[in-house]
Amino acid sequence: MKDVMILTGAGQIGMAIARRMGYGKKVVIGDKNLDNSKAVAKIMNDAGFDAVPLEMDLSERGSILNLISEAQKYGEISMLVNSAGVSPSQAPIDAILKVDLYGTAVLLEEVGKVIREGGAGVTISSQSSYRMPALSPEADEQLASTPAEELLALELLQSKNIRDALHAYQMAKRCNVKRVMAEAVKWGQRGARINSISPGIIVTPLAVDEFNGPRGGFYKTMFAKSPAGRPGTADEVANVAELLMNPQGAFITGADFLIDGGATASYYYGPLKQLQ
Repeated sequence: MKDVMILTGAGQIGMAIARRMGYGKKVVIGDKNLDNSKAVAKIMNDAGFDAVPLEMDLSERGSILNLISEAQKYGEISMLVNSAGVSPSQAPIDAILKVDLYGTAVLLEEVGKVIREGGAGVTISSQSSYRMPALSPEADEQLASTPAEELLALELLQSKNIRDALHAYQMAKRCNVKRVMAEAVKWGQRGARINSISPGIIVTPLAVDEFNGPRGGFYKTMFAKSPAGRPGTADEVANVAELLMNPQGAFITGADFLIDGGATASYYYGPLKQLQ
């Protein structure tokens, strides 16, 4: 039996983190598209890791529970890397809320029930939530603490209150950050930690979809006018995940880390401000 890492979302960011932290572990890779899971598992196995692919739909509680159950067959779950999700250019409002908001809440909740002592997790949020005005304390608490099965019934998430797919995405990612804070309290009772990372423009297939989508010009301008002047790489996100999941990050839990090359800073206090 081995320690087990669960990786959800067979994409570049998740794989970069798994390659950084998955050595010596069984890496169970879940993705809605089994071919994606198989592709990442092959790359990792060819590099000396021990990975197994599974089909997993983050929008379905039963599918999440099945992934956890399958992972437990190999040993105790010691790490979670959640990089699954859909973007505003890929999915309609309902799907974004069901996958990015509800599904992430279920995953954090259920893994938190079984994560072993000393375990750690990261979930990938987004810089996008930082460009949305602050919510009320009551709304933040609802997103953080409402039972997962009741989340989508919240008034602030009803269609009349969601402007478009981008707004849905921002709400989902704000929920991710608040959810991590609340779940960190529960994970802590098991001696485990959970944090979130909010990347900016990272060069992945998802980002390419965004570049070619209706807001592509905005995203290209965003990184061009950020202090870094470029998009980021998946390995740069993995650099931060490595700190958060290693013993060096033992005092860090319930936190979110913005990794966007300064794009948010430019959005509020620099040349990107004029694009609001």
